[in-house]
Amino acid sequence: MALGFAALSLIALSARALDWPQEVVAEKGTIIVYQPQPETFKGNQLTGRAAMALVPGDGGEQIFGTFWFEARIDTGQSADTALVRDLKVREVRWPESKDAGEQRFTAIVEAAIPDAGFEISRERLAASLATAELEEKSLENLNNDPPKIVFREQLAVLLSYDGEPKYADIDNSSYQRVINAPIAVVRDKGGKHYVTNGKLWYQSKSAMGPWTPTTTPPADLVKAMPGPDTETRDWPTPPEIVVATEPTELIVTDGAPEWKPMEGGEVLYVTNTESPWLRDLPTGNMYLLLSGRWFRAKSTNGPWTFVPADGLPAAFANIPPASEIGGLRTSVAGTPEAEEAVLDAQIPQTAAISRDATLTVNYEGKPKFEDIPGTQVAYAVNTATQVLAVEGKYYAVDNGVWFTAAKATGPWAVADSIPSDEIKKIPASSPVYNTTYVNVYESTPEVVYVGYTPGYLWSFPYYGVPVYGSGWYYRPYPGPWYYPRPPTWGFNVGYNPWTGWSFGLSWSSGFFNFGVSWGGGYYNNYHRGWYGGGYRGPTVINTGDINIGNNINVGNRVDIGDRINRNELNVGRDGLNRDSLYDRAENRDRKASPQAVQRDLKRATSNNKLKNNVYADRDGRVVRNEDNQWQTRDKGGWKQDADLNRPATREREKPATRDVAKPASRDIQKPASRPASYNRQRDMESARRARTNGARHERNRPTQHRQMQRQPRNMRR
Repeated sequence: MALGFAALSLIALSARALDWPQEVVAEKGTIIVYQPQPETFKGNQLTGRAAMALVPGDGGEQIFGTFWFEARIDTGQSADTALVRDLKVREVRWPESKDAGEQRFTAIVEAAIPDAGFEISRERLAASLATAELEEKSLENLNNDPPKIVFREQLAVLLSYDGEPKYADIDNSSYQRVINAPIAVVRDKGGKHYVTNGKLWYQSKSAMGPWTPTTTPPADLVKAMPGPDTETRDWPTPPEIVVATEPTELIVTDGAPEWKPMEGGEVLYVTNTESPWLRDLPTGNMYLLLSGRWFRAKSTNGPWTFVPADGLPAAFANIPPASEIGGLRTSVAGTPEAEEAVLDAQIPQTAAISRDATLTVNYEGKPKFEDIPGTQVAYAVNTATQVLAVEGKYYAVDNGVWFTAAKATGPWAVADSIPSDEIKKIPASSPVYNTTYVNVYESTPEVVYVGYTPGYLWSFPYYGVPVYGSGWYYRPYPGPWYYPRPPTWGFNVGYNPWTGWSFGLSWSSGFFNFGVSWGGGYYNNYHRGWYGGGYRGPTVINTGDINIGNNINVGNRVDIGDRINRNELNVGRDGLNRDSLYDRAENRDRKASPQAVQRDLKRATSNNKLKNNVYADRDGRVVRNEDNQWQTRDKGGWKQDADLNRPATREREKPATRDVAKPASRDIQKPASRPASYNRQRDMESARRARTNGARHERNRPTQHRQMQRQPRNMRR
């Protein structure tokens, strides 16, 4: 599934409602469980508390209480929901019951809850994590140096080489092609170079250009290359080809930049580009958003400097969500959209992998390893697979699954444990840094439970917003084969809250034959064919239209929303979204059978007759919020809670940037700190706000969602 080339097929949701509270039938009654309030979340392990009501089977009056639990989260069964399973009841409190009754009621809960499974939407789960201590990962070593930024005021595309052009023969032909580029660059025996989008052809005496359009390409080359898509249009002027051999971003406008004022008068933005390009009027500074990072300069001549997302002009947070560039709010720390994206990134994609799953690792010659400074880990450099050597053993990650072997050449078996402490020390400057985001959770004799968070797909929460890429340039292995490393720059990567990460639409609509795939790990080495770039096989060919100047950018809510509604959107999402690597074709055979992972869970059922407005405070007291007034359960009824309703200390409802999204110290996996003093009112208001936000996000989820991306007609292996 390559990003940007597979169409977005949208179908109506058919999942049943996941309303709260939910009911569990016990031996001596029914337990009504209100939406859990997470306290900690690490890996796939969730701890928290939940308010509940026990309705005795003999028709007696319901009794309210609180239970604390430990549980595991599974996300592999559905794209939009999570399963809370394997609950262990740690403590139960019954504020309005006598001791004898407490023991009896507690026994009922402790017997029924561990056998239950609760489904919750990802929106509700993500929002609820705003009140939890989250796993914190050091991001201090991300590189924020700006790439080279090139501006053009006419249609142009970037041809980026990973270093100096490197050639390889094409089988059964007299041509060679450049293998260290994401698009097909072909050279004939006479030294002439050609590129095409299937309709327009360019030629040059050098891979470095200058490139000029030609109407007389070699006939055998035209026959060998893929033809244009039916939607390819004619251009009055062929786009310019801009060549780069270093990390570069190309900013293109359709003519001179057209600046438009944003509501409020302090921000201008360029309308005739796909790149988020803003100006802060009070200072005159220009801002560009590239791969989720903001860069600032006084003019297009630079110099450009990195600006943390929590250090932007205050006016950026006031961009109206419904405006043309409302999607940029996801990249402004402190906005609800940014908070939602960062919290969603905490939820792993999980799967149950059969122990029979296999892996084959191919090397160029004998395995070669390089040490990773500051660790006891080395990684293989002459293979397309991420292979690590740790303490005399070998570990490999492939599509979110860990394998292990006694030798670098295998045989490989699914790993049920990994040396996590050492692997977590791998810095962002290493091309295998993303493996630190893949975990092994638990195992049985038949199944290993694994998962990954978006960092495996090179997406990180950083200064309160999602960013893409580590920012480091990873040099490819200098052997005769080409093993590209994941780039941060060069593809106009952007994030929006409707489609997640995507390549710029000049890429995703495929002006050129494009060969980069979206996922974890490396890209496969060059294969000696005609199709796509040198970055990966299988590659996807799409010779569609170029979109520069069509005002379809990562911040454009209006155009993206219209395209979703018309089923026309042709961009893809990364791991921050709901598509799992474990559902890809190469992983489906690895997943354990339903019989092997069958759990005897009694699925809780939704009770749509009750409001989801009952909470538990940290002391186990049960409270509810009715008409914005807090009430405490007391002696069989509800009474106004003066402590929670004090207006003088009521917390103003404003988003806050979480420390978990900022660069941390080198204490890897350190939980975020919590204030020493307990503010009951603030705690309950935060829980209420999180629950309200989750329900709103769930309601606002598009009534359509994407099927697995289908392969377009020109996919070749």
